[in-house]
Amino acid sequence: MASKIYTKTGDKGTTGLFGGTRVSKDFEQIEAYGNIDELNSYIGLLKDLINELTFDSKDKIISILIHIQDRLFSIGSHLATDMRKIEKVKDLLPPLYDEDITQLEIAIDEMENSLEPMKYFVLPGGHKVISHCHIARCVCRRAERSVVRYSHIQSELEPHILPYLNRLSDYLFVLARFLTKKLNVQETPWIPKR
Repeated sequence: MASKIYTKTGDKGTTGLFGGTRVSKDFEQIEAYGNIDELNSYIGLLKDLINELTFDSKDKIISILIHIQDRLFSIGSHLATDMRKIEKVKDLLPPLYDEDITQLEIAIDEMENSLEPMKYFVLPGGHKVISHCHIARCVCRRAERSVVRYSHIQSELEPHILPYLNRLSDYLFVLARFLTKKLNVQETPWIPKR
């Protein structure tokens, strides 16, 4: 018989880290990898919405989003690890690479080459997929902030995590602009009221 999804071990507000240690569910570490999990789910929604569209570079974007989801799972596993027991489990953690960040930078540069330079801030919106892209960007920034907070108490954070999240939010912003162009949606400039 398969094991059940519920274990009841978290009924009193604790959860287990990779390595076995139990901690409170409101611990900064849990907040950090929980936000990464939320971001990963939002990237999945964005991928599904983009998959419903028709434009020439859709398959490439879907492929990048799938790779992003893989990297976010890897980041989550690092963040879910009890660093006091890292020596016991480090060989089980999926590695993160400089190339993960470089891949995002290349994708950003390729999209930006087809876009007009930004002359103003733009209001999120214009199409549901563009709006979801902006929401994913905001979730990414929140995840990044929570990882920064966790890094204040855990200085031995895997060094690729913060640069990757920072670049990912840039990627999602440029992707929103790129989708605006592909869907022939007009960007709405933000013009401050004076």
